[in-house]
Amino acid sequence: MAKNSLRILFIYGNDEFALARRLKKVQQRVDKEGMNTTQLEARTMRKEELNTAVNAMPFLAERRLVLLEKPSGEYRGKNQRNDFIAFLESVPETTVLVLFEEMDEKKAAKNWLVKWAQGAKEIARAEAFMLPKAWQTADWVARIQKEAKSQGGEIESQAAARLAEMTGTNTRQAAQEITKLLTYANFSRSITLADVELLSVNTAQGDIFELVDALGNGRGKDAQAMLHQLLDEQDAFSIFGMVVRQFRLLLLAREVLDNRGNVQAELKQHSFVAKKLTAQARHFEISTLEAIYKRLLLIDEEAKTGKTALDLSLDMLVVELAGK
Repeated sequence: MAKNSLRILFIYGNDEFALARRLKKVQQRVDKEGMNTTQLEARTMRKEELNTAVNAMPFLAERRLVLLEKPSGEYRGKNQRNDFIAFLESVPETTVLVLFEEMDEKKAAKNWLVKWAQGAKEIARAEAFMLPKAWQTADWVARIQKEAKSQGGEIESQAAARLAEMTGTNTRQAAQEITKLLTYANFSRSITLADVELLSVNTAQGDIFELVDALGNGRGKDAQAMLHQLLDEQDAFSIFGMVVRQFRLLLLAREVLDNRGNVQAELKQHSFVAKKLTAQARHFEISTLEAIYKRLLLIDEEAKTGKTALDLSLDMLVVELAGK
């Protein structure tokens, strides 16, 4: 941030790991020792506390750092918001005020403080840190490659695609896996697909792919065993969301194939993932996939209304599909 212009940084998004990393980076840049840093939460602070923190002179340094968590929800009326904006516009050049809070893209698009920060470019900057979309594997692969580069190494395209598949949208775990893989490669070569297969832990998202693959290849007992292991380790609703995602992708892939289209191009998937989706989709007729997807919607409704336990419904679904 420029010393004499930008004084306010608003960082927001639903990627908790990226938000925490950005905050740490700002801390290191503005006040590494922490002697001139004040952290406040808008919900619990007094107005005087924020005013004092922002307007205090830095101690033996050029700038102070003030971190304010979850500010937008605490200023609800038009007058309150206008007063807060007037306060932001009066932040002295000796203070860097960082506003931060978690929100998804839908909420961010309507958030009044995001809109203000995006428009007040003379003194403020807005930075979004969103989780990769579950459907946009190519975007997630690119982010994994960028992360490897930021850590001082490289990862091959297919290796990044496989790691994306393994970690789902868990950016923290992906970063940790990249660190481990680069260390294994001694930062002297690119991470390969073989490295990922050898060293990385396959998360639930990767296991879901294997489960569906087992169903498509007639390995019913294997599919049941995989499901039971997943349910033992994770929340049923989390598993269900990933099952829905996988069958939605397969339905879309099957439609593309039936229309003689290109799965990679039309679904915006990395070539490695598109190849695996294509192979898996060929094991199912489109009518079967449509029926499965409708069944999943029914399972969701029954689980939310308490009619049938979700883990039992998933078990029954796998038993039925395994028997076909």
